[in-house]
Amino acid sequence: MKTAEQTRPHRSYRGVVGVGTAFGTFGELLQGTVPEPDGDFLVTLPIARWSMATFRSDPYSRELRVEPAHKTKALRLTEMIIDATGADTGGVLTLESGLPEGKGMASSSADLVATARAVSNALRADLPCRRIEEMLRRIEPTDGVLYPGVVAYHHRTVRLRAYLGTLPQLTVIAIDEGGQVDTIAFNRIPKPFSPADKREYARLLDRLGAAVRAGDVAAVGEVATRSAIMNQVLQPKRTLAPMLDICAAHGGLGVVNAHSGTTLGVLLDTADPDYPDKMVAIASDCYALAGNVSAYCALTFEGPS
Repeated sequence: MKTAEQTRPHRSYRGVVGVGTAFGTFGELLQGTVPEPDGDFLVTLPIARWSMATFRSDPYSRELRVEPAHKTKALRLTEMIIDATGADTGGVLTLESGLPEGKGMASSSADLVATARAVSNALRADLPCRRIEEMLRRIEPTDGVLYPGVVAYHHRTVRLRAYLGTLPQLTVIAIDEGGQVDTIAFNRIPKPFSPADKREYARLLDRLGAAVRAGDVAAVGEVATRSAIMNQVLQPKRTLAPMLDICAAHGGLGVVNAHSGTTLGVLLDTADPDYPDKMVAIASDCYALAGNVSAYCALTFEGPS
């Protein structure tokens, strides 16, 4: 007969592994305030860069750790999910990301959404989007990366405003002005927008929604450009004017801005017959302007899930 010690699982066993991913965004197609309560909003531009979270549960320990250790917000979310589900476990959360921090590419939001998916997968817990949003709301303002496609999102109160649709294949040729921006601190800045500004943001949001649904990438670029210009009163980009010139000189769709970050870029339609030549010319001018240049592919989706 086996003893209790012999029938007990070996302590090297570390429970169930869950993996989750979340895409980032290149800034926002539009960000501002409309004339209504909880009027602060943004519109996402999903890109093919991701955060990946892996949670390895440990039923023999109540200790929770995160790697890298500075990802304390993800650790807090892990604790919240375990408490909410009543799971009796510890574990290790590991985060890997292709999204730079403090640049306005939703790195923190992607980390948190990937974490929620990884932990819920490991615990076999069904966490709908609204339940995840309730937890995220207690941590920080959050981008709309929880949802596929282009969405209008109330980032300060962490709730979906509207699903706008999906875009055809687009590319952003981008520069980074350097440094980092604290998104939480940025969202505490009083918005100096007048009632006329708020009405303009409402019109821009309506126009952008119609443009996304119609696949009108020229109108999408025009709205993005206007949003970048209006944001200069909050987080000014010293290179915005020359980037507008580069866009105009080479026939870009518009300039996309990381409203609470350090990056901005020229939006291009990959279906444009002149796309290869435009991409090379814009990239060359961007490098001459900033000493750095990157290319990001916008994600396309089949539809809302």
